[in-house]
Amino acid sequence: MTREFIGYSQALALTLNNITRLKTQVVNLAQCQDQVAARDLNALVDSPSVDASLKDGYAVHSKDIEQATTAHPVSLDLLGSAAASIPFEGKVNSGSAVRILTGGKIPEGADAVVAEEFTSLAGNQVVVKNHSEQGRNIFLKGQDVAMGECIVKRGTRLSPGLVGLLAAAGYSDAPVFCRPKVAMIATGDEVIMPGEALLEGKLYASNLATLNAWCNRYNMTVTMDKVSDNPDLIKKKILTAIDQNDALITSGGAWKGDRDLVAAMLEQLGWTQYYHRIRIGPGKAVGFGLLKEKPVFILPGGPPSNFLAFLTIALPGLLKLGGDLGPTVPQIKVQIGKDIHTRDKDWTQFVFGTITTENDLPLFMPLGIKSRLQSMALAQAVIAVPEGKDELKQGEVITGWNIL
Repeated sequence: MTREFIGYSQALALTLNNITRLKTQVVNLAQCQDQVAARDLNALVDSPSVDASLKDGYAVHSKDIEQATTAHPVSLDLLGSAAASIPFEGKVNSGSAVRILTGGKIPEGADAVVAEEFTSLAGNQVVVKNHSEQGRNIFLKGQDVAMGECIVKRGTRLSPGLVGLLAAAGYSDAPVFCRPKVAMIATGDEVIMPGEALLEGKLYASNLATLNAWCNRYNMTVTMDKVSDNPDLIKKKILTAIDQNDALITSGGAWKGDRDLVAAMLEQLGWTQYYHRIRIGPGKAVGFGLLKEKPVFILPGGPPSNFLAFLTIALPGLLKLGGDLGPTVPQIKVQIGKDIHTRDKDWTQFVFGTITTENDLPLFMPLGIKSRLQSMALAQAVIAVPEGKDELKQGEVITGWNIL
């Protein structure tokens, strides 16, 4: 436990190293989207299960038609037909052909399919007016997915495309990590929940709305609550939240004022604190620890500090909790469009900005809006001026976070 300021990289490492992924469960493929695979998944079948035709046409010996042209067509004996799930049972010998539809199994002896538009029928003869080289218009067995091939690595978030790939590979369900259940508590006598009447001196819990939206983006289940600056009520809310959820985020009451009670109440409850001061701006008052072996994130109440502490510390931790191997928000390589200066090179300074795509690389322009909430709402990306630097020069290329 430390009460000293630590660097951003150290704080992130402490967070990720002290969070254990949740248990796993098997869910139907229809519910797998945005879940995280709990183990490597290997294909159970070949897809396609046979060498299949990519076109409506005729299965042939490629050598029979290698000289075929419109001026000098080649005639072949028509033996029969094949379609998906209705194979031709015979063999295609030289000088013969089989009518085949898209998805049909390539008959024995055939090594190419000539597309229908290059053929015509004359009784029991197929007149071929173009060549098809060996393998043309044939989709080989297992070409999409080969049995035993690893198609999804453990820790991969399942996109709609990967869900479809799992179905093709023979899966009807899949093992995934349980989705994190996250409790969020806003502290402060002045905070009210959206929908309540706004009295003088009160403000809405916009921080919770923002963080909830981000958690929803990653398929987490969120409960939101508020509590006044009362030590006993804060302890009660914390205990209830931690008992009923997998993680807790508090918003506000994070620093060292008379009413900043969260850390003190957590200490009374016996949590294991790993840090509560980070050299980042905004967001220095962020804290992290474990209570009943579950992660707790203390976030400051100021909107920019709250969001950036969540984005750079809490969200990576929650993503690991839910099974992600590389817990991060999408990153983007950008070129700095205007010199950015900071006051202290010993701190990591985060900057909101917009992105334009007129150049080869997206151009990052820092936002100069005075409104804290509007600058957050209009931002498309966040970049960091890392420790050891007090400026980023126009034209410099760095990696930032895409927050669209």
